[in-house]
Amino acid sequence: MHCPFCNAKETKVTDSRLVGEGSQVRRRRECLECAERFTTYEAAELVMPRIIKNDGYREPFDDDKLLSGLQKALEKRPVSIEKIETATHNIKQKLRATGEREISSQCLGEMVMEELKNLDQVAYVRFASVYRRFQDVNAFREEINQLETK
Repeated sequence: MHCPFCNAKETKVTDSRLVGEGSQVRRRRECLECAERFTTYEAAELVMPRIIKNDGYREPFDDDKLLSGLQKALEKRPVSIEKIETATHNIKQKLRATGEREISSQCLGEMVMEELKNLDQVAYVRFASVYRRFQDVNAFREEINQLETK
């Protein structure tokens, strides 16, 4: 690790701790030349599957796109950002657990809807209305009736 202050090549680790529920390692480092101290974070880089869109176009998985989609569905709903981040984490774990290199956008959408169903039913119906392209009020009624029976 190069020193961010003097760009020296040699630094030593003075302290290491797990952070982020054990998903990251925080390291305190000290430059052997200028003696400045700084912090680095280390996390496993796990490859996410590519997303196959309806038109066949393939694109890389985008964390920000997933998070913004959840936030739009949960806009003005009483759900904390921690719960939204947990839902995002759960979806990403499910994607990795498939072991697939590519996954359809429909499969990803179903995972998002499952998480939303557990978080907030209004947000779930809101997301489902866009995702499933509801055409009229009856489509909303059918979805709500399915929620009530479950």
